[in-house]
Amino acid sequence: CDQQVALCVTTDRRRRRRAPSAPAPPLPAVQVRSTFLDFFRQKHGHLLVPSSPVRPRGDPSLLFVNAGMNQFKPIFLGTADPRSPMASYRRVVNSQKCVRAGGKHNDLDDVGRDTYHHTFFEMLGTWSFGDYFKEEACRMAWSLLTEHYGISADRLYVSYFGGDAASGLQSDEETRHIWLDMGVPPGHLLPFGLKENFWEMGDSGPCGPCTEIHYDHVGGRDAAKLVNANSPDVVEIWNLVFMQYNREADLSLRRLPQFSVDTGMGLERLVSVLQGKRSTYDTDLFTPLLHALHQVGAEVAPYGGRTGSEDQDRVDLAYRVVADHIRTLSVCIADGVHPGMSGGDVYPELHREADQIVDVINENEAQFLLSLQQGSRLIQRTLCRKDYKHGVFPASVAWSLHRDLGFPLDLVDLMLEDRGVQVDRQELDRIIAENHKAGADLSVMLDVLSLAELQRLGVPHTDDSLKYGYRLEKDRYEFPTCRATVLALYDGEALVSEVPEGRRCGVVLDLTCFYSEQGGQSHDRGYFTRVSSSQDVVFPVEAVLRAGGYVVHQVTAADSLETGDQVHLHLDQGSLSVSQLQQVERCVSDMVTANQIVHSQELPLQRAKSIRGLRTVDEVYPDPVRVVSVGLPASELLDHQTDRETSVELCCGTHLLRTGDIEDLVIVSERQMVKGISRVIAVTGREAARVSSWPHVLIGRSKCSLDSAQRLSKEVGVLSDAVDSTLIPQWQRSELQARLKALQRSSNTTVRKLETREAAVRAQALLEKNGRKELLVDSVETDYLSVVMKTVNQLSSVAPLSHVMLLAHQQHSGKVLCACQVPKDSPWIAASDWAVAVCRHLGGSAGGSALVAKGTGTSSDISKALRWAEQFARQKTQR
Repeated sequence: CDQQVALCVTTDRRRRRRAPSAPAPPLPAVQVRSTFLDFFRQKHGHLLVPSSPVRPRGDPSLLFVNAGMNQFKPIFLGTADPRSPMASYRRVVNSQKCVRAGGKHNDLDDVGRDTYHHTFFEMLGTWSFGDYFKEEACRMAWSLLTEHYGISADRLYVSYFGGDAASGLQSDEETRHIWLDMGVPPGHLLPFGLKENFWEMGDSGPCGPCTEIHYDHVGGRDAAKLVNANSPDVVEIWNLVFMQYNREADLSLRRLPQFSVDTGMGLERLVSVLQGKRSTYDTDLFTPLLHALHQVGAEVAPYGGRTGSEDQDRVDLAYRVVADHIRTLSVCIADGVHPGMSGGDVYPELHREADQIVDVINENEAQFLLSLQQGSRLIQRTLCRKDYKHGVFPASVAWSLHRDLGFPLDLVDLMLEDRGVQVDRQELDRIIAENHKAGADLSVMLDVLSLAELQRLGVPHTDDSLKYGYRLEKDRYEFPTCRATVLALYDGEALVSEVPEGRRCGVVLDLTCFYSEQGGQSHDRGYFTRVSSSQDVVFPVEAVLRAGGYVVHQVTAADSLETGDQVHLHLDQGSLSVSQLQQVERCVSDMVTANQIVHSQELPLQRAKSIRGLRTVDEVYPDPVRVVSVGLPASELLDHQTDRETSVELCCGTHLLRTGDIEDLVIVSERQMVKGISRVIAVTGREAARVSSWPHVLIGRSKCSLDSAQRLSKEVGVLSDAVDSTLIPQWQRSELQARLKALQRSSNTTVRKLETREAAVRAQALLEKNGRKELLVDSVETDYLSVVMKTVNQLSSVAPLSHVMLLAHQQHSGKVLCACQVPKDSPWIAASDWAVAVCRHLGGSAGGSALVAKGTGTSSDISKALRWAEQFARQKTQR
């Protein structure tokens, strides 16, 4: 018995020894993130810097923060304020919230179509600013992946920069040898070119080679050929960038004075690897969201992970899109929240702003649905327009949807895709480029190498404390006087000791009273003059920017300028206000109404100069000189013979004889030239009256005919675009747009009334000619498809059992306009089939419903087209 017991115990032990151990549970996303941060912070002395908000600060080139390095650009560019904590950063780690839903990096189109694109993602990143470089970065990355996350080294492949002969760049052999020394097999170490393994910040700026670590989801095979081959099975998980060059404006490369490291690894992709999932939507970052969505829409099947043709009803695509967009919206609204159902404490703003997130989403959803309805109607109207080119959507309308209704251009593409239509992409790119150009930053800004050179030369940072030295004196702000020395000049490429006349440059002074653009406030404007110059040469200051502790004044040199020059700084104290402009107009209007006599008289120059209130300009006057005065002759103004004030000047110009001849005056432009002097442009007489009353003139003109009303509608649209793109005060833009919208509504109403009236006349004539036929095919004289359609509608309302088709020959284009309507539930023919057949026969296209349809074609003989249309319909009725 004892032996049996012993045998049983032994057997049980053997069984337990042979039984496979249970696999370790997958690492949750919250632990994946914390492991990364703790590894670099605790083991390698990195400073944990919180994620910046997804709304970029002080970087107009970005719509959203789209990479971990965005907040550290000032360090890479050398522009970080030396007083800021950022200037002391050496080793940094963080998890950065990123949004790629617009601009250069835009994943919006791909979200939902596959199982790994997202508009919001987290970038796990590390940085070295002049501290460690390639070897330490590679060793830390490999240790974290293989030792701490437990990823098998057999599944990892490494790419490095293999050089580029055309650019004169050698292969990054240093990085290659580092990986080999660490034990990476040669078969897993692969060279690639500029596109894959050379990282650049932009067209110019810091750049350098990079090395990437890739993961093979399958394993147990040689997957080298699948690296960088767009295979879903072999994916990049970590990119290590070594910034050692600066890309110059002429595309040449210069070595940076300080080398840096920038590494980035997407959390969502890393979690999918560690949890053994091919799809990021199958990880615990998304599964709670997808489950919650199913609970809300219980009548829909649960998420199944299908894509492409397998997802026939696009339900799974919709699941992915909604889940992704919920994350993105939450982060954007709360200004940075990780929406995973676990690990929410990393971004506590999610809990703080939960109510606001719900309110904003609900409010914007309602507004978006309203805009969607408006946009859908606009798209449909455009597709039905007489000048619509089949299959190509006008770029101007797409841009209007984007600009006026807030439609992302990607959404416009998706809405048109369902209709088999594409935007005129070439024209749209041109419009976008024009708008970008209008707002382009043309500043001459110090680059990273020039900033490093200033520091090497010991050039002190600019003292700009005088910018706060203003005070209020007798209801006017007084600004301090400022005399400064030119310490450095930058010509857009390098530091120089002198710039010639006409050259645009950046000027660094030892002292300034100008406010540089920062904190959401625009820079001061003004000018400076050279102290030593015998002439008062003005150097207008066009922009004032801050970089690395230096204030850079952007000027176009009115004369040669050298380092060491002494200059006086002058601030512009403001243009004329709206009330001041209106006051000037009222003052002139009063003088016009008074209809005063304009006197002219020649006097000795010295005698004329004694007149009180005399206006002169900076020029040489003849002697004697001509004096022009309003209301009083010059003789009465001499020697203070009168206390009356009036307008008096020295001028040889041809003046009106009475002020009433001006009739009216309207100021159309005002611009400050230098301190205290503004250039005003005004129109008078009939032109002033026309400018003041242009809306009424246009509306009155539109009532003449349908042609003029249609032209007015187009002119208002063009004018509205001009108001949008012209640099004018916002209050004025809003006021003009409100008047233009009212005018557009009025003109559209007029157009509709005139179209209906014209259609009624045409319909009556056709009824008298044809009677109430079962099949009525005829022509009508008009240039507008809308009139043809309305005429068809009116005929059908009088004769509801008739099958009606009308054609019109458009005079200016030679096109044939077509519209038709059939009785409801007609057993013979659908209106859309009829219109499509006729318009295709005429080399055009058509569309519509079973009841009504319209289209266009081309024909020189409309009679032949009418016979064909009638014959086609009769064949259908005979069947």
